[in-house]
Amino acid sequence: MTYDLRRYFLPSIIVFAIILPIWIFNHVAWYQFFFLFLGLFVGSIFIEVDHLIYWFFLHPELEESQLALVAWKKKDFKSLFKLFQSTHHQHTNLIFHHYFFQIILTLISFFIFTSTPNIFIKAFTLATGLHLLTKEYYDYRHNPEFLKSWLFAREKKQLPTTSLQYYLYIFAVFNLLFTLLLLFSR
Repeated sequence: MTYDLRRYFLPSIIVFAIILPIWIFNHVAWYQFFFLFLGLFVGSIFIEVDHLIYWFFLHPELEESQLALVAWKKKDFKSLFKLFQSTHHQHTNLIFHHYFFQIILTLISFFIFTSTPNIFIKAFTLATGLHLLTKEYYDYRHNPEFLKSWLFAREKKQLPTTSLQYYLYIFAVFNLLFTLLLLFSR
């Protein structure tokens, strides 16, 4: 199972491409485009910070963690990314890659989208949710049991595999709603 970073940026690129002409037509201030782009970009990569937490704090005793620390100290981010690509599928007990985080993110997103005009934070939370949903979708299509292993890590009871598609549908609807709310933000 290879890690293709491009697939996780694709939803944010699509959101940006949809919002861009509508905002141009509605004469949204130019700096909002910058905040939109920045929020979508940072939100698309934020969830992968989980792997750094895994290496540096949760399991620093592992050989891969020590390799990651050496690469980090040398600022050799290319080697760090290669290590991430080769080992990310082994990290199943993560903080942000968990159903509970997704529920909390959705609740916080409702608060953010209904209470603040800040485009950056709206785009950031949307991109984070889209990134997580994209990961879930690809793992559901290729290996639903692997999806369950990381999405419901630390849980004794898990959703049956047959119910995972409904779980994904629910969060897809939430992300669509947040996309529409972002679209009509100014």
